[in-house]
Amino acid sequence: MTDAAVPTAPIRALLLEQIHPDAERILRSAGFEVEAVDRALDEDELIARIAGVSLLGIRSKTQVTERVLEASVGLLAIGAFCIGTNQIDLESASDHGVTVFNAPFSNTRSVVELAIAEIISMTRRLFEKSSLMHAGVWDKSADGAHEVRGRTLGIVGYGNIGTQLSVLAENLGMRVIFFDSADRLALGNARRVESLDELLREADIVTLHVDGRASNEGIFGEEQFAAMKPGALFLNLSRGFVVDDAALSARIASGAIAGAAIDVFPTEPKGRGDEFVSALRGLPNVILTPHIGGSTEEAQLDIGRFVAGKLRDFVLDGATAMSVNLPGLALPQPPDTNRFILIHRNVPGVMATINSILAEHKANVEAQLLGTRGEFGYVVTDISAAITQEMLDQLRSLPETVRLRLV
Repeated sequence: MTDAAVPTAPIRALLLEQIHPDAERILRSAGFEVEAVDRALDEDELIARIAGVSLLGIRSKTQVTERVLEASVGLLAIGAFCIGTNQIDLESASDHGVTVFNAPFSNTRSVVELAIAEIISMTRRLFEKSSLMHAGVWDKSADGAHEVRGRTLGIVGYGNIGTQLSVLAENLGMRVIFFDSADRLALGNARRVESLDELLREADIVTLHVDGRASNEGIFGEEQFAAMKPGALFLNLSRGFVVDDAALSARIASGAIAGAAIDVFPTEPKGRGDEFVSALRGLPNVILTPHIGGSTEEAQLDIGRFVAGKLRDFVLDGATAMSVNLPGLALPQPPDTNRFILIHRNVPGVMATINSILAEHKANVEAQLLGTRGEFGYVVTDISAAITQEMLDQLRSLPETVRLRLV
């Protein structure tokens, strides 16, 4: 796939799922055309609308599949205005020379604050008390209500969210233990445990903060719920597909688990007002929220600005810093130079071939930066000579070329 000339028409961006208006403002200020849609699109809808789109912005519900990428001729980059990217076929995106960005840090605080609020709400059984009050029932009782101070919080997944939650939980007087498959440094007085089973035996409250990799699918089911302490609480603010909600529902109904707070689900409605179906509806001391862990105005503003800025800089300068699927590069462009970007298969000799073509055309390299990541390489090259069509044709015809673009 190649883009062998600077586009004469404006760059078109399609933003889905109520992305913050500041993202649209940033892209428009860069001279891009922007279309905003307030809901997710299914695969066929997205294929029908992707033609002519250079930049695609999504959140968590729109699935960017191989079929979509096959149909997206001219698509340069995808911005995931959220933390996760499991809704994007990253391997296919790389194969098509499409760069993917996300916002790995911007909504961390919002998710952590929701988790703290839900831990306190469940421990004090606030949801049940509030529901009774709305029904006209006065039930002043301390039965089943506890302080969080002194209780043990077990964090599964000790990344950006898990570590910040760890610090705030300790400030509330909780003991913190954590389990992570990666080697993570414990913050404060948190203690790493050697296995998930050990965490489940000790924790009064278990909270999941794992990422969306395929290997995490179904990691928490009947066996794990059975291993939890009687009367423990459970939270999932990570990914819906990691938990067996039917097994959780049975455990809550039996009283083995005293409460749960769930923000993500295996199947979620596409838009506001659509029916939500779950085995967890109607259960006591269960807080259900519609995937709003990162849905604060502050987080959405930060995410909108961050990802839109990445998309803008990629189009204008070729910068890929913090790309999810391609090498992260940023090279200042010297004055009076012409820049091209080549995404290529990462095999020996590619750079020598590229530079021999430039030398053949007496084009001196003023600046050049190469990065590789797995099967792919990304090289930014600035030359003082004009970039000719013949030069582009030769670069395009290389068997290793995935995408060629002028900036």
